[in-house]
Amino acid sequence: MLAASRPRRRLRRRAALTATALCTAALALGATACGPLSGPEATGPFGNMTGAQISDKALAATKGADSLTMDVNMRMSDGRVKAKVSTDREGRCVGTIQVGGTGSADLIRTADKAAYIRFDERMIKGQVEGESAEVQAAVLKELKGRWMKVDPKDPDMKDMLHLCGLHELLADFETSSGAGTVKDAETTLDGKKALVLTQREGGEKTTAYVATEGTPYLLKIGVTGGKEPGTIGFSDFGKPVRVTAPAKKDMVDEKMLG
Repeated sequence: MLAASRPRRRLRRRAALTATALCTAALALGATACGPLSGPEATGPFGNMTGAQISDKALAATKGADSLTMDVNMRMSDGRVKAKVSTDREGRCVGTIQVGGTGSADLIRTADKAAYIRFDERMIKGQVEGESAEVQAAVLKELKGRWMKVDPKDPDMKDMLHLCGLHELLADFETSSGAGTVKDAETTLDGKKALVLTQREGGEKTTAYVATEGTPYLLKIGVTGGKEPGTIGFSDFGKPVRVTAPAKKDMVDEKMLG
């Protein structure tokens, strides 16, 4: 099974590239929607606050959450990027990320910071193309449905594990004052009342949804038009992230892989 070590390294690099694309997507959307926000006086739960003040309040509330789930769906040069990751302040994390048709990777990080990754069949097969039929069969048999424990210090894993850091993840979203945002009427988003903030720049439109009941969390950011349209949704604020390490029978035998 030593022949499987090379495809395994490829899979780790593919996962790292996927996570890098996701971080870039989150930063692109977040920097746009959480940047200059202002406009006419608001009524309702935010009184006469400006758009910039509402944005700052929403971002501060979101950054202050003990846990949350981030749901990303956007189009980039590598194809459609999708991810759903739940994380908390203690470092627990569970999620799935994928880019285009290359397959997906599941990620787990427990409270003791141990990290595990699992690749789906499509990603495994894609990384052993060109290998002999014997190697392909052996790799698929060994990796399909199984988890690998990864070193958090491994450069190939750094970007992926960045998604598991609540502080680091939300640090990419910054606010600033300015003009250009229109505060629209309230709406309902997934059963929650929200204030809509919109901003246009060239052919690109950014829409942000801020909760108007309870804590003013940022619920969703969306971009239409432009080169990289998509959405990032935030939910499950304060909901416990329950994660356990994979059972030994579901783990890859690292010694056999080499």
